[in-house]
This record gives sequence, C-alpha cells and structure tokens, in this order.
Amino acid sequence: RERYHNESNIHRIEARIDDKWQEIFREETPMRRRSFSGVTSDRKNLVMIAQNKKHGRWAYYTMSLADGKISEPIFSHENKDVERVLTDVNRVVYGVRYSGFKPSYEFFDEYLNTRMLDITAAMPDYTFRLRDHSPDWKSMLFYVDGKQSSGNFVLLQNNELEIITSLRPEIPGSAVHRIEEYSFKARDGLTIPTLITTPKGLTAKSLPTIILPHGGPESYDRIGFDWMSQYFANKGYLVVQPQFRGSKGFGIKHLIAGRGEWGRKMQDDLTDAVNHLVDKGMVDKSRVCIVGASYGGYAALAGATFTPDLYKCVVSINGVSDLELMLDRQKDDYGSQHWVVSYWDRVISKGNLEKDHLENISPINHVKSVKAPILLIHGNLDRTVPFEQSDNMFDELEDANKDVTFVELNKGDHYLSSAKNRIDALKAIDKFIVKNL
Repeated sequence: RERYHNESNIHRIEARIDDKWQEIFREETPMRRRSFSGVTSDRKNLVMIAQNKKHGRWAYYTMSLADGKISEPIFSHENKDVERVLTDVNRVVYGVRYSGFKPSYEFFDEYLNTRMLDITAAMPDYTFRLRDHSPDWKSMLFYVDGKQSSGNFVLLQNNELEIITSLRPEIPGSAVHRIEEYSFKARDGLTIPTLITTPKGLTAKSLPTIILPHGGPESYDRIGFDWMSQYFANKGYLVVQPQFRGSKGFGIKHLIAGRGEWGRKMQDDLTDAVNHLVDKGMVDKSRVCIVGASYGGYAALAGATFTPDLYKCVVSINGVSDLELMLDRQKDDYGSQHWVVSYWDRVISKGNLEKDHLENISPINHVKSVKAPILLIHGNLDRTVPFEQSDNMFDELEDANKDVTFVELNKGDHYLSSAKNRIDALKAIDKFIVKNL
C-alpha cells in the first residue's frame, strides 16, 4: 500500500510480510517524484516510474516487495520518457508507452516489439495508439489517425489490418489538413518543438495564423486529429502549436525550464515562435491571433497584456486571469500544506516569495495595456478553473473600455465535453475571428 502525508511530506510504501504491514520505502518530498503503476508478472516487485539521473528522462524500474530494493532502469530511452505502463486487468505490466509527438512502445516480448516496428514502418504517416488486445496478442486493436485519417479503430489480425469503425465518419481522410513537426530556437537558445498544421491546397507562406498553446501547462500536443486545430486549418489559417518550456514529454530539463516562468520565458517562447515564423515568411505578421484553453487561456490573456502589439485578436477558453485568486482557492480547497498547493507554487512561482510576483504575472492586473479585441469563453460549471476567473476579467476589461466579448457556456465543464458547448464555442470563435483577423 502507498501512503503520502501532506504535512510531513513523507511518501512511503508498505508491503504485507509475515502477515504484517512493513515499510519498504520512505522518502521526504513536497511532491511525489515516483509513481507506482503495477506489478511484475511474478508478483514479487512493484513497477515504479522515476527519473533516470543519467539523462533525466522518466524510466521504468522495479521495487522488491520483500525489501524495497530498486532495480537498475529496465525500460529507458535517452530521447523519450516512459509515459505510462501497459497492464492487464490484474495490473501485471507487459510493456510501456514512450512520450513523443507520435507514441512508441516497448514490450518484454521481442515478438511484440518487432510487430509494432513493422506496423509503424509500413505506415509512417499515421499514428498508432494501442487500445486493446486478445490475451494471446494475436489480435490487437489500435486507434489510428494521421495524414489521411480523421480517426479509425483498426484491428490487426493474421498480419492484416482491418478498419472496424470510424470515430468521425462524416470527416473523410481527404479532408484532414497536414500536420508537421517543426522546431526553432528561443531567444536564449532553447529548442522549442512545434507542430504546424497547414491548410490543404496552401503552402505556408505569409498566411493568417492561429497560435494555439496547450493547457496544463505540464502537458504537450501530439500528432493526430485535433478538432480545434483542424477547424482553424479548414478556415484557411496556419495553426502553430509551440511546446514551450514547461511542456511535458521532452525531458526533465525542458519541463523544469518552465518552473517559475508563467508570463515570463514561457510566454517569450510563444512570442519567439511568432517572430521566427514571420522571419521565415510563413506567417503574416499583421494577421496573428492567439487562442488557448486552461493554461493556454492564461497564455492568450498574457499575450494580450504583456505583448499587446503582437496579436490581432485573443481568445481565452476557461482561462486563468488572476493567479493570486487561483492559489487562494487552491489553499481553501486543499489546505496550505497539501501537495497540490506545493505543486502549483513550484510550477507558477518556483517558490518565489516576492510579494508582488503573482500580481505581476496576472493578466487581470494589466488590462490597461490591452489593444486587441478579446473573446472570453467559460463554462459556468468549470471545477478546474472557476468561472469567476473569466467573469472578473470581463468586468475589468469592460471597466477599462476595452473591446471584449464574454460567452458563458451553460452547464459547461472545463473540457468542453458537451457537443452543444463545443459547437457554441466554435460559432463564437468563428464570428470573432472573421471580424478581427
């Protein structure tokens, strides 16, 4: 059994030995740095994901249930993180999935490794995500999307692939816009991996552009059918998704480089993406809009307030505008000693105790700088980023006589889960961008 004490910051593992619970692992840490996800097939070891100190990537280890001894890394890759372990219904681990714009897999069974490599080599323009399999692995179910697919479930059986069903039957593969990997150097030399979606029939030359930062912020975008980026590309816009510092999946250095950099270097990475692609002739500098949800919504509002001349228009969906209020609410919900509060304190301010730090990086305190029209969209039942974050921002922008529109999504959650709310949000965005871009 696993225990974590929020006040003492003690993370421990106990095993049942001789009919008694005995502690086999203990670590003092403000946030858990190891995850335990399953057991080995002999049920003598826990499976643990932790950082490989040699190269900083997350790797697969085992921990003995007899004495807590930790193995050398078993699945580890210098350029990829172990993103998740693959288990059966009894949580016995049979392999891992690595991070990356396209997922890759590694199994204990060499036959399965060869099979996966053969599939991806045969169809390099597609992304294969393993979803299920028969007990003997002779049948494997994949979710596939990519160059000519809006998302299909495909069965591999007898070395043949058969489409079982389409996730989006009304969107033919011929309608999918091209997604490509790209990278550029930020102003301090850090490489920023990026995805670029180009509208069909067009070349990336002086195009109107949507900068689309992801949420999290410790998350990342993947190659596949992203409904929002495909929507914008279908309207003729180049869509740019920079994996700014602080994004997950590109190594611990890239992740940690974002700590304490909300509204600062993380925002600079988005600015540098625009300027780089303008210099390359791909982006029309006078027609750039930033659109984001959750942290991406914060980044959009930060773009409006901290770089007011860069964007022609700004869309924030369920975004954060007031970081002081956000952390106060987290403390009210969890208590000041909880690991969630420690996490956000490190991610947002890196333990920075400057009295005005959160105030300085909160867009709500800088509305006087805003020049571009702003569209705020927020679900009134959002439990992740409270509705008041957009409601308060709207009031401040109105009081400052700024061009702002606010769309409240009825019964809307943080993820635009309702089809009606997605459609309402896209209609509002479409109307707003056509008018302002």
